Amino acid sequence: AIIVYRLPWTWKCSKLLMKFIHAGLNTIAMILAIVSMVAVFDFHNAKNIPNMYSLHSWIGLTAVIFYSLQLFLGFAVFLLPFAPVRLRIALMPIHVYSGLAIFATVIATALMGITEKLIFALKNPAYSASPPEATLVNCLGLLLAIFGSLILWMASRPHWKRPPAENAKILRPIGATPEGTEVESTMTNSSNADKSDLRSNTEAARKQNIKFDEAGQRSTM
Repeated sequence: AIIVYRLPWTWKCSKLLMKFIHAGLNTIAMILAIVSMVAVFDFHNAKNIPNMYSLHSWIGLTAVIFYSLQLFLGFAVFLLPFAPVRLRIALMPIHVYSGLAIFATVIATALMGITEKLIFALKNPAYSASPPEATLVNCLGLLLAIFGSLILWMASRPHWKRPPAENAKILRPIGATPEGTEVESTMTNSSNADKSDLRSNTEAARKQNIKFDEAGQRSTM
């Protein structure tokens, strides 16, 4: 979900489609996280294991709570067409940073969780004896760390971002005339219009639209 805007072969797709894919993947991840939480608590209760005592469980529950808030605010502000542009621009840096922070926290939680499970589950031979199970899960942990690093690298590199030319759209109220209509009408009906001023105004508007799009429309949940 984080890199859905960072894949070059998706840059030709509409921004709205990418938003729905981004939101859909995050929704699926949220459903799986809730199912996992229920399974963990059911297992602990069935085995008479205390709940919420380890650092792994504390950070994991915190990540799920913040992830649910991130998903809700993402839907309300960036997907639904009701939030004003200025609010989107103001919240976008927070949305991007919190998404990356939650992702990094989830990777750390997974690494702590598999280590904790190995310590508790491997008794004979013990985890310290490096049995095959320990080697397998340690390799899984390394792959998780590499995966997380690659995703964060792709999300933080400017050249992986969706090009502004693909994003440039007029941010106008509902019912307003499409881009260029007002300019073309002025040029047609006003024989004495200054064409040079019209071109400069159009160019300034285009640059402003790209600025708004870069600041307020590129989302990373």
